[in-house]
Amino acid sequence: MSGHEFQSWFPDSGSVDMSDTSTNIDETTIEELRQIAARYPQARSALLPMLHLVQSVDGRVSPAGIEACAAVLGITTAQVSGVATFYTMYKRRPAGKHHVGVCTTALCAVMGGDILMDVVEEKLGIGEGETTADGTFSLERLECNAACDFAPVMMVNWEFMDNMTPQKATDLLDALAAGERVQSTRGAELVGWRQTERVLAGFPDGRADEGPTAGAESKLGLGIAREQGWKAPAAPAPAASGPSEEEAK
Repeated sequence: MSGHEFQSWFPDSGSVDMSDTSTNIDETTIEELRQIAARYPQARSALLPMLHLVQSVDGRVSPAGIEACAAVLGITTAQVSGVATFYTMYKRRPAGKHHVGVCTTALCAVMGGDILMDVVEEKLGIGEGETTADGTFSLERLECNAACDFAPVMMVNWEFMDNMTPQKATDLLDALAAGERVQSTRGAELVGWRQTERVLAGFPDGRADEGPTAGAESKLGLGIAREQGWKAPAAPAPAASGPSEEEAK
């Protein structure tokens, strides 16, 4: 069998750009990283929110951010990098002021997700995984966002934009580029991606209850159940622990 038949080549796959050593991490950031680590019985469990904080400061997972997390947690930079490159929510290169995600999985694809992706790519002049030259937008092709009842769905800075159409997507991008106020379909008013990353790091901005959190489509089944008087079956009693009375004799 010839060797070329099963070649697999993914240039720069999953790698952090170690050549860009620029950083905005300072002593305040280091102290906040320590604060996050102190919230957990095992400090290493804090790595995910710590990486979000790094992104809120540097706009990506930076080499300096990797080193800072490793130093605070007492682990190796390789261990930090392994986590940072496993999850797609951590960006290896600078993300835009607004990070746009288009779902093209299953139902969203059937409902026009691929068309939306084409429209957004053409509008922004970039492909997935890229950032516009002015740093305003970055683009990602998303796997399922658990919003099938609102397909096709987009996200901006991790906030939902439901029931999208090509025209809605174009209008949304125009509004964001112009600095206009934009409200998420189910969530808060959109702020920059870095501000959202800080919230994900565990530093609330006081807007958790802003905007609706569920739409009528999501609550339709609940309404029908209430109308019909349907209820979930009672949970079984927990199994007894320890020996029975007979066994204890």
